[in-house]
Parts: sequence; C-alpha cells; structure tokens
Amino acid sequence: MKNSSIEALLAVLSKGDISPFDALKMLNSHLTPDLGFARVDTGRGVTAVLPEVILAEGKNTEEVLKITENLFGRTGLAIVSRASEDLGRALLDSFPEGRYSDRGRLFVTGEYRITSDSAEGSVAVVSAGTSDLHAVEEAAIILETMKVDTRRFCDIGVAGVHRLAEVLPSLRESSVCIVFAGMDAALPTVIGGLYRGPVIAVPTSTGYGTAFGGVTALLSMLNSCSPGICVLNIDNGLGAATAALRILRGTE
Repeated sequence: MKNSSIEALLAVLSKGDISPFDALKMLNSHLTPDLGFARVDTGRGVTAVLPEVILAEGKNTEEVLKITENLFGRTGLAIVSRASEDLGRALLDSFPEGRYSDRGRLFVTGEYRITSDSAEGSVAVVSAGTSDLHAVEEAAIILETMKVDTRRFCDIGVAGVHRLAEVLPSLRESSVCIVFAGMDAALPTVIGGLYRGPVIAVPTSTGYGTAFGGVTALLSMLNSCSPGICVLNIDNGLGAATAALRILRGTE
C-alpha cells in the first residue's frame, strides 16, 4: 500500500467517516491482496526484518510472474527464491531491470528503500568449498539486497586450514558470521572456537555417498563442540541471511 493511500485512509478515519473496524479491513486488504491462488503479504516488511520472498518451487511461471508483479508494484521490491534458469529468463523478460543469479537461483527486482544504519555492523559469509557457493550466493544476495555490509570469504575449509588463518583477522572484524559447509562440516566448529560473535552454521548438500545430501553435515553441526552455534536447515541460505538480519536489526 502506498503512503498516499494510507494517509488518505487515516484522514477519513480521523473525520469519523469510517469505523476503526472498517478501516482495519481496508488496510488488511491492501497489505494482503488476494490473487485467488495466493495472498501476497506486502506488509511483511513492516512487521519482520525481511519482506515477503516468493518461493518459486511448486508454482508455475504464470503464478510467479503475477505475484512478482503485485509485490513489486506495491512495495518497489520483489525477491524470488529457488528460481530455475527457465523461470529466471521469464522473469528477466518481464522485469528487464531485475537481476538473476543462476548459482543462487535467486531473482531480485527493485530496491529496498530503507536506508541502513552504517553503525549496524557487517556479516561475513564463509564457504568451506566452492561447491557450497549455491547456498552462499542465496544468503549473500539477500543480505546485499537488504543493504547489509556483506563480506565473502570463500573456499577456506579445514582440509587446508591455513587458508582460514590467512583471512581470520578480517573475518573477526565482522559482527555476524554465516558458515556454509558440506561433507563433515567441521568449519563452523573451528570458527566457533576462534571467533567471538554469533555463528550461523548452514549445512550444504555437498559431498559423496555418506554425506546423504547434507544430512551428515547437519548432524555434525548439531553436535558441534563449540557451544552456542546456531544451525539452519540444509542449503537454507535465505534462512541464514534472515537470522543475521534478526541479530543486526531485530531490536530496531
């Protein structure tokens, strides 16, 4: 709902020409328009640290395009997650000003209009290996879209732990650290022992046979001997980015 519409509704309410109940119904209808197959939560960015994100999986192209158009038209920003390359091309055809990441399977059009606080700190996004970058990109693009100072540290897994030592001073300057790892997923435990800030661990579906699509990494992170590590679901870069946003902006 545009600010001018809200102001007009409040003006009518102040004159007593409409009841508070009817005004609330009108406001809700603007914030959650019903498209028949979806109710678009355009007001989520008011009550939560992350605005509505469209999960493309399970939706057809026409549905995703309609939701994206509605969300973008009302808020000036639309984010589509888990978008295939074919869907990414369709979105770019409809929103040529948008950006699509084939690795992160993420499409963004528009801009987050709230100015971030330069004193809020930064987020380190760390990957154990290059094979984890599909989840890394999902998190990093979400954070960058939300105007968070985001710093990438890629391919510093424990198989070559000297690589971590090289970047550790820079990593320690960040306020929050998100760590992505597959296989045995030892990296979050190591970082948890060397870094004082919040550590958000994300298991990835990277690894051979008994990695079981990330289940082994998930269980390893849940059993970390570095206390206080927060563990997200497998490949959940978006969830990790949101957790970091809650830490940085949750008390605003």
